[in-house]
Amino acid sequence: MNYYLDVLKKYAVFSGRAQRKEFWMFSLISTIVGFVLLVIDGALGMELLSGIYLLAIILPMLGLSIRRLHDTGRSGWWLLISIIPLIGAITLLVFYCLDSTPEENKYGSNPKKTIS
Repeated sequence: MNYYLDVLKKYAVFSGRAQRKEFWMFSLISTIVGFVLLVIDGALGMELLSGIYLLAIILPMLGLSIRRLHDTGRSGWWLLISIIPLIGAITLLVFYCLDSTPEENKYGSNPKKTIS
């Protein structure tokens, strides 16, 4: 749960690096919360709660995605490849799954070494 809250605290931070675990834990918890809100919306017969939640996590998810790309040594501009439907999604998925660059890169120091 700390990974989720840490990302929300860095609401619109687009600099630095984010390790793989932080990215995937935030994605997992966001998916679970979104699904629960979708079920609640379905029970209430509206789509308000899930819509508000999706709007609320757009900036944190965008910032986290950019920081994750920085961690692999890539620019945040690589997110624009998602415009290409299938190729973009597969490319970003591969980048998100890659391990961190072990040394310091131009985006900052390795977050694995600063935590350990």
